[in-house]
Amino acid sequence: MHDINWLERITTTANYIRNRVGDMPRTAIILGTGLGELANHIEIKMALPYEEIPNFPISTVEGHKGQLIFGTLGNKYIMAMQGRFHYYEGYSMKESTFPVRVMKELGVKTLFVSNAAGGMNPNFKVGDLMIITDHINLFPDHPLRGKNFAELGPRFPAMNDAYSPRLIQKAREIAQANNIRLMEGVYVGTQGPTFETPAEYRFFYRIGGDAVGMSTIPEVIVARHGGMEVFGMSVITDLGGEGIAPDVSHEEVQNAAAKAEPIMTFIMKELINQFNEL
Repeated sequence: MHDINWLERITTTANYIRNRVGDMPRTAIILGTGLGELANHIEIKMALPYEEIPNFPISTVEGHKGQLIFGTLGNKYIMAMQGRFHYYEGYSMKESTFPVRVMKELGVKTLFVSNAAGGMNPNFKVGDLMIITDHINLFPDHPLRGKNFAELGPRFPAMNDAYSPRLIQKAREIAQANNIRLMEGVYVGTQGPTFETPAEYRFFYRIGGDAVGMSTIPEVIVARHGGMEVFGMSVITDLGGEGIAPDVSHEEVQNAAAKAEPIMTFIMKELINQFNEL
Protein backbone atom coordinates (compact mmCIF):
# COMPACT_ATOMS: atom_id res chain seq x y z
CA MET A 1 0.00 0.00 0.00
CA HIS A 2 1.79 3.11 -1.21
CA ASP A 3 1.39 6.45 0.53
CA ILE A 4 0.07 8.16 -2.60
CA ASN A 5 -3.07 6.05 -2.58
CA TRP A 6 -3.34 5.74 1.20
CA LEU A 7 -6.08 8.31 1.89
CA GLU A 8 -7.89 7.23 -1.26
CA ARG A 9 -7.90 3.58 -0.16
CA ILE A 10 -9.27 4.49 3.28
CA THR A 11 -12.03 6.62 1.73
CA THR A 12 -12.94 3.97 -0.88
CA THR A 13 -13.24 1.27 1.77
CA ALA A 14 -15.22 3.49 4.15
CA ASN A 15 -17.63 4.51 1.38
CA TYR A 16 -18.21 0.88 0.41
CA ILE A 17 -19.04 -0.06 4.02
CA ARG A 18 -21.25 3.01 4.53
CA ASN A 19 -23.18 2.28 1.35
CA ARG A 20 -23.72 -1.36 2.33
CA VAL A 21 -24.63 -0.79 5.97
CA GLY A 22 -26.14 2.70 6.30
CA ASP A 23 -25.95 4.21 9.79
CA MET A 24 -22.51 3.92 11.36
CA PRO A 25 -21.80 3.12 15.02
CA ARG A 26 -19.42 5.20 17.14
CA THR A 27 -18.16 2.17 19.08
CA ALA A 28 -15.97 -0.60 17.64
CA ILE A 29 -14.63 -3.87 19.07
CA ILE A 30 -11.74 -6.01 17.82
CA LEU A 31 -12.76 -9.53 18.84
CA GLY A 32 -9.35 -11.04 19.47
CA THR A 33 -8.68 -14.18 21.48
CA GLY A 34 -10.91 -14.26 24.58
CA LEU A 35 -13.76 -12.30 23.04
CA GLY A 36 -15.04 -14.64 20.32
CA GLU A 37 -18.14 -15.42 22.37
CA LEU A 38 -19.16 -11.77 22.41
CA ALA A 39 -20.23 -12.17 18.77
CA ASN A 40 -23.05 -14.45 20.00
CA HIS A 41 -24.41 -11.58 22.10
CA ILE A 42 -24.60 -9.18 19.15
CA GLU A 43 -27.94 -8.81 17.42
CA ILE A 44 -26.47 -8.72 13.94
CA LYS A 45 -27.80 -6.23 11.42
CA MET A 46 -25.19 -7.07 8.77
CA ALA A 47 -21.95 -9.06 8.48
CA LEU A 48 -19.44 -8.26 5.73
CA PRO A 49 -16.81 -10.95 4.99
CA TYR A 50 -13.36 -9.38 4.74
CA GLU A 51 -12.86 -10.73 1.22
CA GLU A 52 -15.84 -8.62 0.04
CA ILE A 53 -14.48 -5.37 1.48
CA PRO A 54 -12.22 -3.42 -0.91
CA ASN A 55 -8.58 -3.12 0.27
CA PHE A 56 -9.16 -5.28 3.39
CA PRO A 57 -6.59 -7.95 4.26
CA ILE A 58 -7.83 -11.49 5.01
CA SER A 59 -7.25 -13.21 8.37
CA THR A 60 -5.14 -16.37 8.15
CA VAL A 61 -4.94 -17.46 11.81
CA GLU A 62 -6.69 -20.58 13.08
CA GLY A 63 -9.50 -19.63 15.45
CA HIS A 64 -10.04 -16.21 13.85
CA LYS A 65 -13.08 -15.66 11.62
CA GLY A 66 -12.86 -12.93 9.05
CA GLN A 67 -15.84 -10.60 8.97
CA LEU A 68 -16.97 -7.14 9.99
CA ILE A 69 -20.17 -7.27 12.05
CA PHE A 70 -22.69 -4.48 12.60
CA GLY A 71 -25.42 -4.79 15.19
CA THR A 72 -26.54 -4.08 18.73
CA LEU A 73 -24.86 -5.30 21.90
CA GLY A 74 -27.33 -4.69 24.71
CA ASN A 75 -28.30 -1.05 24.24
CA LYS A 76 -25.31 -0.03 22.09
CA TYR A 77 -24.99 -0.03 18.29
CA ILE A 78 -21.51 -1.36 17.55
CA MET A 79 -19.12 -2.50 14.83
CA ALA A 80 -17.03 -5.61 15.55
CA MET A 81 -14.04 -7.09 13.76
CA GLN A 82 -14.26 -10.87 14.00
CA GLY A 83 -10.63 -11.71 13.32
CA ARG A 84 -7.69 -9.31 13.22
CA PHE A 85 -4.50 -9.02 11.17
CA HIS A 86 -1.09 -9.68 12.69
CA TYR A 87 2.33 -8.45 11.67
CA TYR A 88 3.64 -12.05 11.90
CA GLU A 89 1.25 -13.12 9.13
CA GLY A 90 3.37 -11.09 6.73
CA TYR A 91 1.24 -7.97 6.59
CA SER A 92 2.92 -4.60 6.83
CA MET A 93 2.07 -2.41 9.82
CA LYS A 94 -0.04 -0.21 7.55
CA GLU A 95 -2.00 -3.22 6.27
CA SER A 96 -2.58 -4.78 9.67
CA THR A 97 -3.92 -1.49 11.08
CA PHE A 98 -5.84 -0.47 7.95
CA PRO A 99 -9.25 -1.44 9.46
CA VAL A 100 -8.67 0.99 12.35
CA ARG A 101 -8.05 3.78 9.83
CA VAL A 102 -11.35 2.87 8.17
CA MET A 103 -13.14 2.87 11.54
CA LYS A 104 -11.91 6.41 12.17
CA GLU A 105 -13.12 7.49 8.72
CA LEU A 106 -16.52 5.96 9.52
CA GLY A 107 -16.81 8.03 12.72
CA VAL A 108 -15.80 5.53 15.41
CA LYS A 109 -14.90 7.31 18.68
CA THR A 110 -14.17 4.40 21.03
CA LEU A 111 -12.27 1.17 20.39
CA PHE A 112 -12.31 -1.95 22.58
CA VAL A 113 -9.60 -4.57 21.98
CA SER A 114 -8.78 -7.99 23.41
CA ASN A 115 -5.98 -10.51 23.06
CA ALA A 116 -4.33 -13.60 24.48
CA ALA A 117 -1.10 -12.97 26.36
CA GLY A 118 1.60 -14.81 28.28
CA GLY A 119 1.88 -13.67 31.88
CA MET A 120 5.19 -12.82 33.58
CA ASN A 121 3.75 -11.26 36.73
CA PRO A 122 4.13 -13.83 39.57
CA ASN A 123 0.65 -12.90 40.87
CA PHE A 124 -1.02 -14.00 37.65
CA LYS A 125 -2.70 -17.37 37.07
CA VAL A 126 -3.63 -19.03 33.79
CA GLY A 127 -7.12 -17.83 32.83
CA ASP A 128 -6.79 -14.45 34.59
CA LEU A 129 -8.04 -11.32 32.86
CA MET A 130 -5.76 -8.28 32.76
CA ILE A 131 -6.81 -4.72 32.06
CA ILE A 132 -4.08 -3.18 29.89
CA THR A 133 -2.99 0.00 31.67
CA ASP A 134 0.00 0.74 29.40
CA HIS A 135 2.22 -0.94 26.83
CA ILE A 136 5.84 -1.42 25.78
CA ASN A 137 6.20 -1.52 22.01
CA LEU A 138 8.92 -3.97 20.89
CA PHE A 139 7.66 -4.49 17.34
CA PRO A 140 10.46 -3.99 14.78
CA ASP A 141 8.34 -1.58 12.72
CA HIS A 142 5.90 1.22 13.54
CA PRO A 143 2.45 1.82 11.99
CA LEU A 144 3.08 5.58 11.80
CA ARG A 145 6.44 5.34 10.04
CA GLY A 146 6.50 7.22 6.74
CA LYS A 147 4.63 10.26 5.49
CA ASN A 148 2.12 11.63 8.00
CA PHE A 149 -1.25 12.82 6.77
CA ALA A 150 -2.65 15.59 8.98
CA GLU A 151 -6.16 14.34 8.09
CA LEU A 152 -5.39 11.11 9.99
CA GLY A 153 -3.63 12.57 13.03
CA PRO A 154 -0.57 14.49 14.27
CA ARG A 155 3.03 13.66 13.31
CA PHE A 156 4.05 12.99 16.93
CA PRO A 157 1.02 11.70 18.87
CA ALA A 158 1.28 11.44 22.66
CA MET A 159 0.93 7.97 24.22
CA ASN A 160 0.74 8.92 27.90
CA ASP A 161 -2.96 7.97 28.12
CA ALA A 162 -3.04 5.34 25.40
CA TYR A 163 -5.54 3.32 27.47
CA SER A 164 -8.48 5.39 28.74
CA PRO A 165 -8.26 6.03 32.51
CA ARG A 166 -12.03 6.48 32.81
CA LEU A 167 -12.80 3.21 31.03
CA ILE A 168 -10.22 1.41 33.18
CA GLN A 169 -11.92 2.78 36.31
CA LYS A 170 -15.37 1.73 35.03
CA ALA A 171 -14.08 -1.82 34.35
CA ARG A 172 -12.68 -1.97 37.92
CA GLU A 173 -16.10 -1.01 39.30
CA ILE A 174 -17.88 -3.66 37.20
CA ALA A 175 -15.45 -6.36 38.36
CA GLN A 176 -15.75 -5.31 42.00
CA ALA A 177 -19.55 -5.26 41.90
CA ASN A 178 -19.59 -8.78 40.47
CA ASN A 179 -16.76 -10.32 42.55
CA ILE A 180 -14.60 -10.90 39.47
CA ARG A 181 -10.83 -11.32 39.85
CA LEU A 182 -9.41 -8.72 37.50
CA MET A 183 -5.69 -8.01 37.18
CA GLU A 184 -4.01 -4.94 35.70
CA GLY A 185 -0.70 -4.51 33.98
CA VAL A 186 1.60 -3.47 31.17
CA TYR A 187 1.34 -5.34 27.86
CA VAL A 188 4.56 -5.98 25.93
CA GLY A 189 4.11 -6.34 22.16
CA THR A 190 6.47 -8.46 20.05
CA GLN A 191 6.32 -9.52 16.42
CA GLY A 192 6.03 -13.32 16.99
CA PRO A 193 5.11 -15.89 15.86
CA THR A 194 7.39 -17.81 18.26
CA PHE A 195 6.37 -17.96 21.89
CA GLU A 196 8.88 -16.45 24.30
CA THR A 197 12.06 -18.12 25.54
CA PRO A 198 12.57 -18.29 29.33
CA ALA A 199 15.21 -15.55 29.03
CA GLU A 200 12.83 -13.32 27.04
CA TYR A 201 10.11 -13.74 29.67
CA ARG A 202 12.59 -12.69 32.38
CA PHE A 203 13.73 -9.73 30.28
CA PHE A 204 10.18 -8.50 29.55
CA TYR A 205 9.29 -8.68 33.25
CA ARG A 206 12.44 -6.82 34.30
CA ILE A 207 11.75 -3.95 31.90
CA GLY A 208 8.28 -3.48 33.39
CA GLY A 209 6.01 -5.86 31.51
CA ASP A 210 3.29 -7.99 33.10
CA ALA A 211 2.11 -9.83 29.99
CA VAL A 212 3.38 -10.32 26.43
CA GLY A 213 1.61 -10.86 23.12
CA MET A 214 1.82 -10.42 19.36
CA SER A 215 -0.99 -7.96 18.58
CA THR A 216 -2.99 -4.95 19.83
CA ILE A 217 -0.25 -2.30 20.16
CA PRO A 218 -0.19 -1.33 16.45
CA GLU A 219 -4.00 -1.00 16.46
CA VAL A 220 -3.95 1.06 19.66
CA ILE A 221 -1.27 3.39 18.29
CA VAL A 222 -3.30 4.02 15.13
CA ALA A 223 -6.53 4.49 17.11
CA ARG A 224 -4.86 7.03 19.40
CA HIS A 225 -3.26 8.75 16.39
CA GLY A 226 -6.80 9.23 15.12
CA GLY A 227 -8.09 10.53 18.46
CA MET A 228 -10.06 7.47 19.54
CA GLU A 229 -10.52 6.45 23.16
CA VAL A 230 -9.20 2.92 23.78
CA PHE A 231 -9.81 0.11 26.27
CA GLY A 232 -7.81 -3.12 26.13
CA MET A 233 -7.94 -6.44 27.95
CA SER A 234 -5.77 -9.57 27.86
CA VAL A 235 -6.63 -13.12 28.84
CA ILE A 236 -3.57 -14.73 30.45
CA THR A 237 -3.33 -18.03 28.61
CA ASP A 238 0.12 -19.18 29.76
CA LEU A 239 2.85 -18.19 32.21
CA GLY A 240 6.60 -17.73 31.98
CA GLY A 241 9.40 -16.00 33.84
CA GLU A 242 11.34 -16.41 37.07
CA GLY A 243 10.78 -19.93 38.38
CA ILE A 244 8.12 -20.72 35.75
CA ALA A 245 8.93 -23.13 32.94
CA PRO A 246 7.04 -21.99 29.83
CA ASP A 247 5.66 -24.88 27.81
CA VAL A 248 2.83 -23.76 25.58
CA SER A 249 1.06 -24.69 22.36
CA HIS A 250 -1.48 -22.76 20.28
CA GLU A 251 -4.11 -25.31 21.35
CA GLU A 252 -3.40 -24.70 25.05
CA VAL A 253 -3.68 -20.96 24.50
CA GLN A 254 -7.07 -21.44 22.85
CA ASN A 255 -8.27 -23.71 25.69
CA ALA A 256 -7.28 -21.22 28.40
CA ALA A 257 -8.93 -18.43 26.44
CA ALA A 258 -12.15 -20.46 26.08
CA LYS A 259 -12.43 -20.85 29.88
CA ALA A 260 -11.93 -17.12 30.49
CA GLU A 261 -14.14 -16.07 27.58
CA PRO A 262 -17.52 -15.87 29.40
CA ILE A 263 -16.02 -13.60 32.08
CA MET A 264 -14.31 -11.29 29.59
CA THR A 265 -17.50 -11.20 27.53
CA PHE A 266 -19.52 -10.17 30.59
CA ILE A 267 -17.11 -7.38 31.57
CA MET A 268 -16.81 -6.00 28.04
CA LYS A 269 -20.57 -6.14 27.47
CA GLU A 270 -21.26 -4.30 30.74
CA LEU A 271 -18.53 -1.75 30.05
CA ILE A 272 -19.72 -1.04 26.51
CA ASN A 273 -23.29 -0.60 27.69
CA GLN A 274 -22.41 1.61 30.68
CA PHE A 275 -19.87 4.03 29.27
CA ASN A 276 -20.93 7.36 27.79
CA GLU A 277 -19.19 8.55 24.64
CA LEU A 278 -17.11 11.67 25.09
